[in-house]
Amino acid sequence: MFKQTNMPRASAPTLSQVKIDTFLGADLTNSPANADENRSPDCENMIRDVPGKVRKRMGWQVKRTLDGRINGYHALMGHDPLVHAGTKLYKGDSVVYSDANDARSRSWEFGEKLYIADGKAMLCYDGTAVTRVDADAYIPTLTIARAPNIGGEEYENANLISPKYREQFLGTENDKVYQMSLVPLDSTPVEVELLQADGSWKPMAENSGFTVNRTAGTVTFTTAPGVSPVAGQDNVKITASHTVEGYADRINKCRIGIQFGVNGATDRLFLSGSPQLINYDWYSGLNDPTYWGDQAYSVLGQSDSAIVGYSIVNARLAAHKDSTDSDRNVIVREGTLVDNKPAFRIVNILQGEGAVAPYSFGYLGTEPLFLTKLGVYAITAQDITGEKYSQSRSFFLNGKLLEENGLEEAFALVYKDMYWLCLNGRAYILDGLQATQTDRSAPYSTRQYAGFYCTNIPARVLWEQDGALWFGTADGRLCAFANEPSDPLNYNDNGEAIYACWRTPDLSGRTFYRNKTFSRFYVALASALATGVRAWGRVAGIWEELFSDFVTARYFSYAHLIYSKFTYSNDDTPRTLGDKIRLKKVDKAGFKVENGVLNEPFGLDSIGIEFVETGYYRA
Repeated sequence: MFKQTNMPRASAPTLSQVKIDTFLGADLTNSPANADENRSPDCENMIRDVPGKVRKRMGWQVKRTLDGRINGYHALMGHDPLVHAGTKLYKGDSVVYSDANDARSRSWEFGEKLYIADGKAMLCYDGTAVTRVDADAYIPTLTIARAPNIGGEEYENANLISPKYREQFLGTENDKVYQMSLVPLDSTPVEVELLQADGSWKPMAENSGFTVNRTAGTVTFTTAPGVSPVAGQDNVKITASHTVEGYADRINKCRIGIQFGVNGATDRLFLSGSPQLINYDWYSGLNDPTYWGDQAYSVLGQSDSAIVGYSIVNARLAAHKDSTDSDRNVIVREGTLVDNKPAFRIVNILQGEGAVAPYSFGYLGTEPLFLTKLGVYAITAQDITGEKYSQSRSFFLNGKLLEENGLEEAFALVYKDMYWLCLNGRAYILDGLQATQTDRSAPYSTRQYAGFYCTNIPARVLWEQDGALWFGTADGRLCAFANEPSDPLNYNDNGEAIYACWRTPDLSGRTFYRNKTFSRFYVALASALATGVRAWGRVAGIWEELFSDFVTARYFSYAHLIYSKFTYSNDDTPRTLGDKIRLKKVDKAGFKVENGVLNEPFGLDSIGIEFVETGYYRA
């Protein structure tokens, strides 16, 4: 008789499942084998729909074409905006200024006027015309209570952007010669005003009651003006011009700026970017960008390290320098009053990477972002001491972003909770509604934003107009993105189809060295008037099509009827599409879903995959 024994049996293969129902954007930095299941190593032209879900981005249309590359868009409240194309500024179809710099420009509004910096001449737009600021700038009064030939009380500083200045004198009974402080005088006519007994000022024309010696800087009256008819009040006012070579260019050649002031107000304009004085910046008069005092400037850091841009941090002004200035590249100032005059003293110098792109600055929520050679960074508060540090925010996009040529040419705009950084026809997007903490044990914030990557966006500059995202191109086109996701006709780039996809990371199961047999693949696709999906699997580096379905997820709508894509379905909920698949005895596999059809939305709700693990893998 044989004794029965319990022989070991091979265990039945265990069914494993992968379910992806939260989509957190791209991971272009890690390899597909190391990326998180919620992130994609390739999600071209997909963007956040609602947090955790993604869809194909909407398309753009060309609205106008102008003569010259698009350099800027300038909006003045209550008036038609200006578009800067080439060397011209357009108001609608009319050219209102034709001698601008063919370079990117920025603008700021003060007192119902718009002030534009383009690196050639500071301009002013009043809603009707554009003029150079130096043609009608503020005329400062340098001294008051001045004797005819000496002394006086210092009152204001000379204006860098204009050679004109004014001085006020207390006249005497016999003095006919009045000495100006800044000499020699320019050929511009000298203006004289004399105080009258009723408090009004009477103007006098040059060579009609007085003559001017421009070399000596003297004004000689035919008859002495005499003593003041109002006791203790200046009675002679002289306006003349004295040019200092290069003074006006210190302001005119600036390209970057920000509004800031005492106690964090926005009542002054700070400018920098002059190619000759790269570590200098200047600030304007109170609510008056036509006045730039010759003492109203700061020298920040090393002379070989340029100021690249500005941020506001807790009511303080942060000037970002390039990476030449070692690793302390953010200089923080605060605005105070000293003897009733504005002063902007340095209160901190922060650690972090140097900025690289002057037009990459923006605020995502309250967090200032800017581009460096190591990616997009932010200034954040340290949790314990309250000191500030600059920290990376674009880790998941850096794999492609840092390979781009000409990072200094990147242009950024924050639009609807997203930071768009455009360069070389591509957009790198950080989502302010989706951020994850990468290291909760760190003493300061190390969060990363969900990122998206879009192609075929030839933006040179971006702006928001009437609630839509616009951009201008290097060949003069003005383009606007659609902003109604439900309309399928919004899913094309000026008539061209938009390709969009979502690729999963490589899936290697619980045990990477075991064989896997993938048996089912499903996707929950957002329903639309016209939509569909093509699914692919990747084994040993080769993609093969698993299935396609461009019918099931459609639903009917009279408002957007497309006869070629007609359906009787009224189900507008996400639809489950999929099929059996058979990828046998592989150590890992990757999957991709895509849609590149003209005028078809493409939204993902979930992805599901089933597989079993069996014996040991052999290559």
